[in-house]
Amino acid sequence: VIDHPKYQESKRIAIFLSMPDEVQTEEIIKDIFKQGKECFIPRYKPQSNHMDMLKLSSAEDISSLALTSWNILQPSDDDTAREEALAGGGLDLIFMPGLGFDKKGNRLGRGKGYYDTYLERCMKHPRGKPYTIALAFREQICESVPVTENDVPIDEILYEDC
Repeated sequence: VIDHPKYQESKRIAIFLSMPDEVQTEEIIKDIFKQGKECFIPRYKPQSNHMDMLKLSSAEDISSLALTSWNILQPSDDDTAREEALAGGGLDLIFMPGLGFDKKGNRLGRGKGYYDTYLERCMKHPRGKPYTIALAFREQICESVPVTENDVPIDEILYEDC
């Protein structure tokens, strides 16, 4: 991931805080700060499909985040001091989680459409849609995954031995 040309050229990067069953992102987040890039993480709004990408000030900033009912760390709703990526300079790159992926760039998420809705909002930003890379385990690559007209294909899937 760290040697990937898109990662190297990106300055504003959104990345998920991994759950135990996902590709672990902690070392990538540390590298984002080590290289002087800007790091944004998701804040999901429950009972909706709305998600924002909020800026982290450091890798250590993660320890100050609240744990949601889904067992995900994210900035609390009353945390209004953080920059939202689309309110500022947009994003260059988004690392995306998922349950399953196919080689056509389709992604099966957890069913709420948070990332698809966010990517639609990105397309309206002057900067346009960021490059999207899914981080996956080889076992998550399928022949095909179900898609709807609202699903936004991802640009690339990274997994071991890909």
